[in-house]
Amino acid sequence: MYIEHQAVSGFVSDSLMSDSLTKARWYAVQTRSRFEKAVRAELSAWGIDHYLATFQDVHQWKDRKKVVEVPLFSGYIFVRLQHIEAACLQVLKTNGVVRILGVSGRMEPVPDFEIDSIRQLLASGKRCYPHPFIREGSWVRMRRGPLAGVEGRLIRVKSQTRLVLSIELLSQAVATEVDASDVETIRQRP
Repeated sequence: MYIEHQAVSGFVSDSLMSDSLTKARWYAVQTRSRFEKAVRAELSAWGIDHYLATFQDVHQWKDRKKVVEVPLFSGYIFVRLQHIEAACLQVLKTNGVVRILGVSGRMEPVPDFEIDSIRQLLASGKRCYPHPFIREGSWVRMRRGPLAGVEGRLIRVKSQTRLVLSIELLSQAVATEVDASDVETIRQRP
């Protein structure tokens, strides 16, 4: 317990602590391989706000096909924390949790718009799939349809136009096909 607490207190900066007391922020939590759903269940039991981005996929075995729930970002779940110190300890004690992602020994929050965009894409029912993380391409906003207001990068693959939504901290992305006439170019996000 002492070692965990020592690691956590060194992991949280003073500025992050003062900011966290006023507003809950999303954080990316790395899990052991194939432990995402177990971590989700335990976080639910603890009453910690979390989000596991999943999609339905058809897996085929020799004798049958089955629709299964698959994590969109394998090995990661997101938690929304307000009181960092106590909640961070609870998250780190959760069976299957490896670490909370950050930069230079500090927890790094995931911007709300990245989580909101992924949630809106999955709720739209549009087919989506993991995509390599990219930095090129025009930054666009969807003007209409089930993804109206969602921002991401627009790329072209063969004759298809795709909207790529990224979680910068994870260096992972998800893509879905869109109609190019439904997007408008906007300024790059800071």
